[in-house]
Amino acid sequence: MQTEHAITQLLVKWSAGDKAAFDELVPLVYEDLRRHAQHFLRQRSSNHTLQATALVHEAYLRLAPRQNTNWQNRAQFFGLAAKIMRDLLVDYARSQRTAKRGGSQLRLSLSAADRINNESTIDLLALDLALKELAISNPQYGQIVELRYFGGLTIEETAAVLDISHTTVERGWKFARAWLRVQLS
Repeated sequence: MQTEHAITQLLVKWSAGDKAAFDELVPLVYEDLRRHAQHFLRQRSSNHTLQATALVHEAYLRLAPRQNTNWQNRAQFFGLAAKIMRDLLVDYARSQRTAKRGGSQLRLSLSAADRINNESTIDLLALDLALKELAISNPQYGQIVELRYFGGLTIEETAAVLDISHTTVERGWKFARAWLRVQLS
């Protein structure tokens, strides 16, 4: 809890223009982001070259210029980091698919986020397209999946980021998982 408060304070300072706050923030959030990145990459097929450290470093490069964001809390930061990592993973999957020598598709487990079944894998590009469709029909459900799956946020943290109730997140998560399974089958 102490670390969460420190992260929030540093984010607020960074928003206010304190560039040193970002340097202090990095060591506090690095391991969490790296753990999430390792989790995603473990779900991939074994013939990949992308490493968790590279994914996190690229995410930092995209986060660093966002000083003017009106940061509210740790969960908001991890939500944006989740979006950035999703974009990076999708870009990587696209480059692998279109590689001159025919790279393999990036595959991840949709249910790994809630530990239902680690064996089931899906195509990340198909997941990205399905999430875009879901976001058109229900943007909130799309955000819930992104925060939970790509950001590794808990139900409570997702509720805090989206400023909705715990029950609403649970209902949205349950619906979105079922909808995505149908779309991806």
